[in-house]
Amino acid sequence: MKDRIRHPFKKVVTLAVLLCACFASSTVQAESRPNIVFILADDLGYGDIKAFGGEKNNIDTPHFDQLCADGMKFTDAHVTDSVCVPSRTSIMTGRYAFRFGAAEKGGPWGFTGLRFPPSQHTLGDMFRSAGYATGYVGKWHLGTRMATTDGQIQGPENTDFSKPIEIGVSDYGFEKCFFLPGSLDMFPYAFIRGKEWQGRVTAQKGWSAFNRVGPAAEDFEDTEVLSIFCKEAGKYIQEQSAGEKPFFLFVALTAPHTPTSPEPEFEGESRIGVYGDFVMNTDACIGRIRDHLREAGVDEETVVMVSSDHGPGHYSGRKREATANQMQEMEKDGHHATGPFRGYKFSAYEGGLRVPFAAVWPGVVKPGSETDSLIGLNDLMATWAEIAEADLLPDQAPDSVSFVAVLRDPSVESRSTLVTRGTRADAFRDGEWKLILGPGSGSSGRFFTEPKSEDAWNDAVKAFGKKPANHEDLEHPAFVQLYHLQDDPGETTDLSSDQPERVEQMIESYQRIIDQGRSTPGQKLSNDHEVKAFRPPPFVWRK
Repeated sequence: MKDRIRHPFKKVVTLAVLLCACFASSTVQAESRPNIVFILADDLGYGDIKAFGGEKNNIDTPHFDQLCADGMKFTDAHVTDSVCVPSRTSIMTGRYAFRFGAAEKGGPWGFTGLRFPPSQHTLGDMFRSAGYATGYVGKWHLGTRMATTDGQIQGPENTDFSKPIEIGVSDYGFEKCFFLPGSLDMFPYAFIRGKEWQGRVTAQKGWSAFNRVGPAAEDFEDTEVLSIFCKEAGKYIQEQSAGEKPFFLFVALTAPHTPTSPEPEFEGESRIGVYGDFVMNTDACIGRIRDHLREAGVDEETVVMVSSDHGPGHYSGRKREATANQMQEMEKDGHHATGPFRGYKFSAYEGGLRVPFAAVWPGVVKPGSETDSLIGLNDLMATWAEIAEADLLPDQAPDSVSFVAVLRDPSVESRSTLVTRGTRADAFRDGEWKLILGPGSGSSGRFFTEPKSEDAWNDAVKAFGKKPANHEDLEHPAFVQLYHLQDDPGETTDLSSDQPERVEQMIESYQRIIDQGRSTPGQKLSNDHEVKAFRPPPFVWRK
């Protein structure tokens, strides 16, 4: 039997009265269920928004600020991962991305294979089952399966752009979709509507930042993408507002992720250069979409939520070319894209994981309200299920906790624990305590946050006196970090040596979440592969 999100009737009445009451109640509720629009920015930092960054912000963001004034501002909202694909996986499924197995094989960048099979329950499936119309506009980056000329794995050389893709967004519960396969700096640079490529994909193009040159539609221009997405969102809203169903629209913007490509009207508009211009352009998209809702006459019937897929990459800034630590130059001039927090994209520090989040729900959310309740964007599925009166089976959204109660009362606590991840280390939140299961920033590669993961592990091994031989060794303070975020939001003072019992307890709690296959109450589930709490580099771990 399906578990319902709604609360059952509590009064004992006669069967006839109960049936009448149920029918009347369901009719009223079905008619009053709101539309839901979710806008997800790409690489937008907590401090990039004036309402969140305050004195550390030097960019005007009137539309996000207005959203906070019209609704509720969340100051402790997090993504599950500080990089795009796993963060979006958790949002789309209500399941921690670390539980999923390997993706289907694919080519580079936008040619990536399916992150999870079409049989996976998604937001689109949930809303459709609840009688909602479903739409998706924007960046996808969760994999496709494309037609190829040779029957081999899709890539830049063998994809047949004259044929529809075989599997895409429409196979995950979204009836109408208009999307890019990957980010704006990830070829192929061409839109897909449904399963049909838009335009003639015969050109070779590349953009600023990484200058990744690859297949592109002949008329595709990077500076037009945000405008096109906003128009597509407006078209969908206008069409659905004339229908009988409530609708869910997921708008995944491609900005301010590189390439830093603002529309011409935003060039030179900010005080800090082209990055600021692009953030202002991103902010304007929020205003445009809310304008579309007003013009369609459904703004008072629509829940609007806006956030980011993770923190900003420090390689973005005044130069269009991706250059390490550009953001530090902007910080000297008063703009801190991560606000008061340490670290950037890819890291396990708050700067990579804490994101701006705001929600407007006319008649329910008090305008100008603010909450410090902890939420994760993986909680959106359970939250929207409660709002839409959607069924969730016991094995669906196993890591998603509804925060509808918070929307009604900002003083309510939604969840107390949350798992988050840098690219090289996990972090576990328990109230105001945060444990990072590894030394350093939990990031590596070309654009790591200091201290680099491998360097930090080397230093930790020296401090420990030998390589760790077992799990107990890894729990030593040399290999973990413990911070109290209320007292130390910048994660400057590691308290692991002072709080060994708390470290042990938090590791045990995290291990239970791994082992149970879920972090919500219910029957034990399985992860798709073996999951370990610690992820030391190969040169450290002694097998």
